[in-house]
Amino acid sequence: MTDTTALIDDYIAIWNEPDSGRRRELIARTWTEDASYVDPMLTGAGHDGIDAMIAGAQQQFPGLRFELAGAPEAHHDRVRFTWHLKPEAGGEAVAIGSDFGLVSDDGRLRSVTGFLDLVPAG
Repeated sequence: MTDTTALIDDYIAIWNEPDSGRRRELIARTWTEDASYVDPMLTGAGHDGIDAMIAGAQQQFPGLRFELAGAPEAHHDRVRFTWHLKPEAGGEAVAIGSDFGLVSDDGRLRSVTGFLDLVPAG
């Protein structure tokens, strides 16, 4: 059985990890090799595509960090959770999203579909 909280904690950590080597290690531990991510603004496929997508998001939103908002919910091979994108120095969320994932038999993410509930102005 997958430890859903640990899996999603690692998922959030990937989005916040600035070191590309460490981020790649987390991606390999958290995502299957053929995994995919899609939201209204970003897409990525496989470890290379997911890494490039996240690196690009970090460049686009410097000084911001993702935080898990509450505990993830899971059943069968499905998981959903909400995140906030906040300034590193603290303050209100500039973006909020809800993500839905499929978990593989080995406990890693096969796919994530993101929905944006609040997007940054501009």
